[in-house]
Amino acid sequence: MKLSVWAPRAKTVDLCLGEQRIAMVPAADGRWNADLPGPMPAGGWRYKVSLDGGTPVPDPLSRWQPDGVHGCSWAGPLPPVGEVTGFRPAELDEAVIYELHVGTFTAEGTYAAAARRLGSLRDLGVTHVELMPLATFPGQRGWGYDGVFWFAPHPAYGSPSDLVDFVAGCHRHGLAVLLDVVFNHLGPDGNYLPQFAPCFSPREHTLWGEALNFDDAGSDGMRRLVLDCATLWLRDYGFDGLRLDAVQAIVDARATHLLEELAAHVRELEQDLGRRLVLIAESDLHDPRLVRPVSAGGYGLDAFWADDFHHALHRCLTGESDRYYGDFRGLADVARSLRDGYVYQGQFAPSRGRGHGRPPAGLSPAHFVFCTQNHDQIGNRAGGERLSQIVGTDKLKLAAAILLLAPQIPLLFQGEEWGAHSPFLYFTDHQDPALGRAVTEGRKREFPTAREVRDPQSAETFLSSKLDWSEAERQIHVEMRAWYRQLIALHRELRREACTVECDESEGWITVDRGRVLGAFNFSDQPRAIPGCDFGRRFLASRATTGADRRVPPWSIWLVERSDQAPRS
Repeated sequence: MKLSVWAPRAKTVDLCLGEQRIAMVPAADGRWNADLPGPMPAGGWRYKVSLDGGTPVPDPLSRWQPDGVHGCSWAGPLPPVGEVTGFRPAELDEAVIYELHVGTFTAEGTYAAAARRLGSLRDLGVTHVELMPLATFPGQRGWGYDGVFWFAPHPAYGSPSDLVDFVAGCHRHGLAVLLDVVFNHLGPDGNYLPQFAPCFSPREHTLWGEALNFDDAGSDGMRRLVLDCATLWLRDYGFDGLRLDAVQAIVDARATHLLEELAAHVRELEQDLGRRLVLIAESDLHDPRLVRPVSAGGYGLDAFWADDFHHALHRCLTGESDRYYGDFRGLADVARSLRDGYVYQGQFAPSRGRGHGRPPAGLSPAHFVFCTQNHDQIGNRAGGERLSQIVGTDKLKLAAAILLLAPQIPLLFQGEEWGAHSPFLYFTDHQDPALGRAVTEGRKREFPTAREVRDPQSAETFLSSKLDWSEAERQIHVEMRAWYRQLIALHRELRREACTVECDESEGWITVDRGRVLGAFNFSDQPRAIPGCDFGRRFLASRATTGADRRVPPWSIWLVERSDQAPRS
């Protein structure tokens, strides 16, 4: 078996197998090659690399780091992708995405344990499972956004074979699988890549440190690294798409932006594999060019996260006005996000101190991913509180209904479907004591007025963020899950119907008209007579009424069916 190492900065490279050193031979594009000796040992080879005679270090492009970011790298054949006969991913215009963190989704925190819960997601009506980042990061626990080995799945969750089995298990349940990948920065602990290649920009920085070099001298190699990484997850592990983290922090002034190049590469890979692959960006730029076709001056991605819906809805439900919530003033902003995809289209945003965004002309609802909760919006609170810990059941049902009656792509966060009460906190496990202390102190500074800020480095912070699946069996949670299941079924049933939104902010109501079904939402503290509720028949309501009262109760939703349509079964 031949091993290749990318080290364009090195003058000599030695492959270190225990005490044995093998001189590697230079090849094209900064690669160095060597033949691994003899038959493969049980479990593959463990190796490090010495650059220019220096101390051996792990290979930053290794396919697995079984002993963590500072341990030996692994070499060996990856398991073959399990092909599932008859599986075809749902199209994005009918997608219901479920975001999960492997380490906290179950008590065990492994791929195998997560796979045993897939039937629950299938029965709920989920079509796509989205995993938070898997690229190996320091320690045993973390969110995954400080990964340093892009090609190596995090060892605490299981082996590469276990991951292949998990993806195949999703496919057997009819679930597509998306992976969150971070191409905008590298974590600070265990980052050996700068010793091998010029990976950082000499000019730019991000919120998380030095920006990666995608447009300066030597950037061709880093761009190739991104394409190769995408290929690994999509081809070698069988993922059906990627969620691209914070693409606004990908700094690239070249004529062809990295995102455009990545989209073209994935389209070619799609043809080679004969199956649909998707790219979904996270961006706070409100720039429709991300998803417009290249022929129209865009980058050609498939969809992007649109947070304005979440922010406007959260402001209405909770009254919170700190940080970016202060940019949203009322129910009219919820209505505008439902109509257009996002609220800010160039107007002044107070939290930014400038105009923000541009009009999303020509985009369809299937270009926007909406949510009422996700890892960021929960975990970036001081106490990691879910919406279920902030508002009551009525408001939770209202939030679920407006999300799932909207024509945009809905995303749920693990446990949301039953109103889980476990927090999702920010947790880390940095092995460098100085870095660990800096993260702990930085978290406290981020929330100076909070009564308590949990220590990210504490194992208890991580353990308390695990889902308690026994909760889902209690009656109030059973009812919430049934509510979500009915709404998800309706969402998929209406996915290609037109959507008209009306709003009376002074009265506190919104209507979402999906043709034969009208959703009447009362966001006020008083019963409201809402236009459209006096015809057809009500088939789903979050709260009961008494007698002949035709008003929608406070903080509730009525779904009514038009009388000129066939009744629902």
